[in-house]
Amino acid sequence: MAVPKYRTSRSKGRMRRAHYGASVMASMECPHCHELKLPHRVCPHCGYYNGMEIVAVSKEEE
Repeated sequence: MAVPKYRTSRSKGRMRRAHYGASVMASMECPHCHELKLPHRVCPHCGYYNGMEIVAVSKEEE
């Protein structure tokens, strides 16, 4: 079984983990209501996708 011979320093461990950071989620503007939404998803604010109303959203939520 492979076992490290020496303890890995904090610097080496943190250098190895330097690329683990969270990335920014992609977002785009809804062409119908101009709110930000995830690409290729129904807009949660107006319920439109690809120019058609897919989900009826009540106006009370706004």
